[in-house]
Amino acid sequence: MMSFGVALLLFLLIFGFVILANAIRVVREYERLVVFRLGRLAGVRGPGLVLLIPVIDRAIKVGLRTVTMDVPPQDIITRDNVSVKVNAVIYFRVVDASQAIVQVENFLYATSQIAQTTLRSILGQQELDELLSEREKLNQALQQVIDRQTEPWGVKVSNVEVKNVDLPQEMQRAIARQAEAERERRAKVINAEGEYQAAARLAEAAAVIGREPAAMQLRYLQTLSEIATENNSTTIFPVPIDLLAALTKYLDKKNAS
Repeated sequence: MMSFGVALLLFLLIFGFVILANAIRVVREYERLVVFRLGRLAGVRGPGLVLLIPVIDRAIKVGLRTVTMDVPPQDIITRDNVSVKVNAVIYFRVVDASQAIVQVENFLYATSQIAQTTLRSILGQQELDELLSEREKLNQALQQVIDRQTEPWGVKVSNVEVKNVDLPQEMQRAIARQAEAERERRAKVINAEGEYQAAARLAEAAAVIGREPAAMQLRYLQTLSEIATENNSTTIFPVPIDLLAALTKYLDKKNAS
């Protein structure tokens, strides 16, 4: 009889300890407890020490930190009928813990599914060039649409980023050829612009020489000086008589005197 009483007391102590352990919860700063009392929402508790009524209260823990979720690659057909695979990453967090538990069964799974369907819907309305060049605009559109759909669940989507756009091999080769043709076009335009500017400068120089014949003689002497500097061999050039006219006049005056 004594042993039965000891066993009963020990059982009651263990049972009381289990009940007390379940009634006391420590909630971290980035967590909240959604408490249901006899099936009805009793509120959100935390952070810190939270006391629950044993058996009557049931609590579900919800994290408030930002969640980074990869959106699996989605097969998308663009508006110009190009098949691509696109994946993305979504950043979101719970701003209303009670709504995240009451309004949706699994807010993580639901947010992931909404992100996948929205990715196919929004990007499928774009052409391939827009998909490759207007990432920032598409990211904002995705964020706004997904956030609007998750708002009733107490989930705030802060950012959506399209990560990779995988193109078929033939499309990659076509884009490479297009880029090469564009670079060649720009090179030809720059070359033509340079030739045009050079021709304009030559025309201006010819006009100056036409107005001032002495400029031609100065240019001739400058050319002789450059050749003499660059070459060690002896070079003979015919000298125009006009260049010696001043020297001839000087000698004639000197002889006459």
